[in-house]
Amino acid sequence: MNELNQLLLDFGHKKNFNDHDYYVSKSNYFAFNIMDKWPKWEKRILNICGEKFSGKTHLANIFKSKSKALLINQNKINDDMFKQMKMFESIIIDDFKDNFNEKIIYSIFNLVDQDNKYLLINSVKPINEIKFKLPDMLSRSKNCLVAKIESPDDDLIFAIILKNFSDRQIKIEKKIIEFIINRIDRSYSKIYEFIYKIDELSLKKKKPINLKTIKEIL
Repeated sequence: MNELNQLLLDFGHKKNFNDHDYYVSKSNYFAFNIMDKWPKWEKRILNICGEKFSGKTHLANIFKSKSKALLINQNKINDDMFKQMKMFESIIIDDFKDNFNEKIIYSIFNLVDQDNKYLLINSVKPINEIKFKLPDMLSRSKNCLVAKIESPDDDLIFAIILKNFSDRQIKIEKKIIEFIINRIDRSYSKIYEFIYKIDELSLKKKKPINLKTIKEIL
């Protein structure tokens, strides 16, 4: 199967990154709370880490609106972007991976330090656990704020399922959602894969989703 986010896009589901659409629970409270305290961060570089589909990009977009930040996906960063970065007080690097050019990221760290900017980095792996080859980059990565989004708790799973089904105009009873919560894997990717399959089935059959269908998909 293709990347799950592409599958969701194929079904015409638009992501909404408004702050009132972000559900805060025990799983993501720490990350949300630190992000929301801007500009009163203890350090100027914050790393929000967590598994794919855990809401990191949503938080980044909330921060973008809050701070008027420049948001860049890691794969779009190059040496030519430094002039643009100079124009913003805050910078966001989304989808950061540990195979990125270390000299460029170190230069961004230096820019943030020298110009008193703020930097939000989203990654799956905590940046302070990445084995950078540049000694200076390795030491700088240990001196960042790190906020991890934990595996989803029951309240967050309920909110994710309810919100996504509502967005897709799929009606589902509360007791069925509770049934799903008690049986689904505690993984954001598995939750969204399940939602995609329900969406696909609903579009094909054009019938209400019942408990029998849920059991088959689970």
